[in-house]
Amino acid sequence: VVLVVIVLFGALTVEVDDTAVRLRFGVGLVRKNFSLADVASCQPVRNPWWWGWGIRLTPGGWLYNVSGLDAVELVLKNGKKFRIGTDEPRPLAEFIQAKLKQVV
Repeated sequence: VVLVVIVLFGALTVEVDDTAVRLRFGVGLVRKNFSLADVASCQPVRNPWWWGWGIRLTPGGWLYNVSGLDAVELVLKNGKKFRIGTDEPRPLAEFIQAKLKQVV
């Protein structure tokens, strides 16, 4: 059971292109995509330690995280919030913000 959890959730890969932010846990069976056209804002944030790791519904919205406290918060145009755990929140947020400026 522990091996399956590690394979499915041991790593979080974040990819950003001209149309979307894509998340993939482990080998890719668990995925989440956000269309850039739906994103209203993006900023680096720090999560409280008690929010933990994994995929969780927190008081601040959904959290996708495998380690650490740093994250990037996406606020969608419909008001929903999502946090993506990352070791480099500022560069990721800046890159997403640059892509948002390109979205028409």
